[in-house]
Amino acid sequence: MKQLLSYIYPVTKTIDSKYSGTLEITWYNGKKHLNSENANYSYGSLQRILKYGLERTELANVNSILVLGMGGGSVIKTLRKDFNYSNTIEAVELDPVIIDIAKSEFGIIENQHLKIHCADAFQFVKANTTPFDLIIVDLYIDLSVPDKFLSTEFWDFVLRSKSLKGSLLFNASVKESDMVKVENLVDYLKTKVYKVDIYKKVNDTNTIIITSSL
Repeated sequence: MKQLLSYIYPVTKTIDSKYSGTLEITWYNGKKHLNSENANYSYGSLQRILKYGLERTELANVNSILVLGMGGGSVIKTLRKDFNYSNTIEAVELDPVIIDIAKSEFGIIENQHLKIHCADAFQFVKANTTPFDLIIVDLYIDLSVPDKFLSTEFWDFVLRSKSLKGSLLFNASVKESDMVKVENLVDYLKTKVYKVDIYKKVNDTNTIIITSSL
């Protein structure tokens, strides 16, 4: 019924989170989205932005993926349905409320090919010893990437967590005010990997960074 009504007007319910503030689960035009107060977290514009980035990666050579910032799991569904990716995915999400939403509202369930970690992404990559062929970094609180995820210390841990030929996909910024920090990070990454591509105003909003080692 909610799905049908959503073609007439959005149908929304709210859930409060210690980490993410007030979250909204909204049916709109027959599709369910997860939003924060000011931003789409999953299954709307964010899904299109990350799909744009994935189209520019060599998924045929990827046997393992790490997702830092799972949200409602839209990137996992995109990988499975749009790219027929069937190999291992590990996902890290700080907020247990969002993990519950991903499971109950969007059907993101752990299985032999998907492992979900309720953890801080910084601490996860700091301790990680497993190499991944693709690391997707999508770490937002509402519209902002916390400063610690733009630090060289964090990215050193991320780089250490990728395989020798691995790639990175970073949903880097919405705000123009963050671009100086993002550009400084890009300069740093260029000293560490073979190639860094920057795509600005993806979906008229976000900056995407993609790196490759070869």
